[in-house]
Amino acid sequence: MKKTLILLASLFTMYNISAQEIGIRFGSGLENNVAIDGILSVGEYNRVHADVTFSKNGIGAAALWNFTFEPINDFPDLHWYMGAGPFAVIGDDFDLGVAGEIGIEYQFLDIPLIIGLDWRPAFELIDHTSFSARGFGLNVRYQFNR
Repeated sequence: MKKTLILLASLFTMYNISAQEIGIRFGSGLENNVAIDGILSVGEYNRVHADVTFSKNGIGAAALWNFTFEPINDFPDLHWYMGAGPFAVIGDDFDLGVAGEIGIEYQFLDIPLIIGLDWRPAFELIDHTSFSARGFGLNVRYQFNR
């Protein structure tokens, strides 16, 4: 378990060095109600939305490929996105699955802050087979290189 923690912490640290947004996600998902949340842009309209969470059941991680869309009419700072990707929880049990995501976020012009709401339905495939549609979250992230 200690080796797994060290490996995940090292990978997350390397990810943070190149992260373009980093913050916290509040809400249900991956066995805990709070996660470290990060965004890495991959092109103009694509990005990876990753989360790491720590709970009594282990460490959870999700990496969702998002497609971002043009701002909503009359609100140039309000964007929406959707995507999907794998998630895993490593602890006493090993859980693996896929989650979808649809969300909306507001990017402040005066400060490098982004606030968003998302919904993540998830389908767990390994260790148990189950579906959950209760993955709602609030994201608060700091934007680098603005």
